[in-house]
Amino acid sequence: MPTLYAISDLHLSYAGNRDAWALLRPHLADSLILAGDMGETLSHLRLAFSTATTNFARVWWVPGNHELYTMPYTSSASSTVTSREATLRGEAKYLACVELAREYGVLTPEDEWEVWADEAQGLQALVCPMFTLYDYSFRPESVSREGALAWAAEEGIEATDEHLLHCEPHETRDEWCQALCTKFETKLVEARRKYPEMPFVLVNHWPLKEQLVHLFLVPRFSIWCGTKTTEDWPERFGASVVVTGHLHVRRTDWIKGVRHEEVSLGYPRQWKDCRERGMDVNDMLREIMPGPEKPGDGNAPTLWRRYG
Repeated sequence: MPTLYAISDLHLSYAGNRDAWALLRPHLADSLILAGDMGETLSHLRLAFSTATTNFARVWWVPGNHELYTMPYTSSASSTVTSREATLRGEAKYLACVELAREYGVLTPEDEWEVWADEAQGLQALVCPMFTLYDYSFRPESVSREGALAWAAEEGIEATDEHLLHCEPHETRDEWCQALCTKFETKLVEARRKYPEMPFVLVNHWPLKEQLVHLFLVPRFSIWCGTKTTEDWPERFGASVVVTGHLHVRRTDWIKGVRHEEVSLGYPRQWKDCRERGMDVNDMLREIMPGPEKPGDGNAPTLWRRYG
């Protein structure tokens, strides 16, 4: 039976995660979603794509914040950043990632959305890779947009994005986020018109709902975790499953009949317990379709998936 899997946040800049990714086994009848943060450089993306496409029949990818980073060029033999790549900022870096994905036949948010199907079981779903970024709106009502960075800094929190994720040609990340949300909202409207009854699998690196952001150690990091603009998209567009990453907190939530899957691998230290149990990257793949049955009323308590 063909299966649609997902994983995110491979962070292939870490040698331990590169070694783990090399152990990916063939799933030649299956498909895979890469939900962002493969790494910071095109070299990291190339490793992610080459391994994924060797082992899976179909691969989708969406960018995370790390793919969008503009990393400095050095002449060191160990550097994975080319002099050309070090000049790519904002949209230009994103489009370079899209171009690389297409070299491997990996589907991106810029491509036409395709249907995943299990013909034997009569299952179908439209896989909808998206790119929405964030606009600092995941914050308390008492905190203004102008005060959001200072609010996070009160607890010593500042995202690396503030230094490495540029927004050209847009003036701000907020502006880029809203342009992206308009673009993909339009694409979702058109897709629902084309496929009025088909379940959708929405894929985005950042959570679509603020209530899913639970960062117990760094709660004020929430401002870099999404946008309230997408809050009603899962229900409004008839999603069956929403696949996200970014938080490095694996969990499954059922909200109003929609299953939300956070599918991060994370930094090596964050899945150390799994490795100590004899698990590898194959055990960390999350089944998206067919997936578990929907609970009776469409809601269920959060399932915290510490071990995959």
